[in-house]
Amino acid sequence: MNEKNLSGIYRTEDFGSSGSRRLLKTGRIPAVIYGKNETVHVSLEEKEFTQKLKHFNESTLLAIKVGKKSYSVLMKDFQENVMLGKILHVDFFEVTSDEVLRTRVTIILQGNPVGARMGGILDQVTHDIEIECLPKDLPGSIIVDVSALELNASIHLSDIAIPENVKVLTPLKTTIASVKSVKEEVVAPVVEAEAAATPAAGAAGAAGAAGAPGAAGAAGAAGAAPAAPTSK
Repeated sequence: MNEKNLSGIYRTEDFGSSGSRRLLKTGRIPAVIYGKNETVHVSLEEKEFTQKLKHFNESTLLAIKVGKKSYSVLMKDFQENVMLGKILHVDFFEVTSDEVLRTRVTIILQGNPVGARMGGILDQVTHDIEIECLPKDLPGSIIVDVSALELNASIHLSDIAIPENVKVLTPLKTTIASVKSVKEEVVAPVVEAEAAATPAAGAAGAAGAAGAPGAAGAAGAAGAAPAAPTSK
């Protein structure tokens, strides 16, 4: 279980877009905690949340302490002003210890593949998978060792060791990563270029034939002098 702590303050008034803008100017971020119980409006300290956001994702179990109460939540979404680099709003989903939750967990590749050392390129096809489990069994991420992955080979979800008490909902045939050869991608354009050049050479040959000496001779024959007149 990968749990991180945040601190919040209840919001009981000044809602709406105007209220959110005023709150953001004070250095706090408006947020909502929703789930089975009544929706809870809170605000988070902007600096704390922005720093900790680098260390958690959708599958990280968070504890938000508001007053004397602590909420166990998952971050479901956040709005960001990319131009200003500021978080504008955050949505959290409250979980309970005895309730199975469904979420996505990040796949992290580890190791230098054998195929990559032979000139291939490692391609991570799938970056996360969908799972079900109790909050206490929620993994922060799933590590996949790709060290033994050979050239033109793949690792599928069925090849991965899944943590105990975690049910995978993503199809097991899903490709997680592969090592691809780049040689064919380099040679193919050259072959196509040669094929394209062949008709051009043939056309040039045909043009040469048209201008051959024999052709010129034929043209001369066509323009031969007329027969001499008969004497009377």
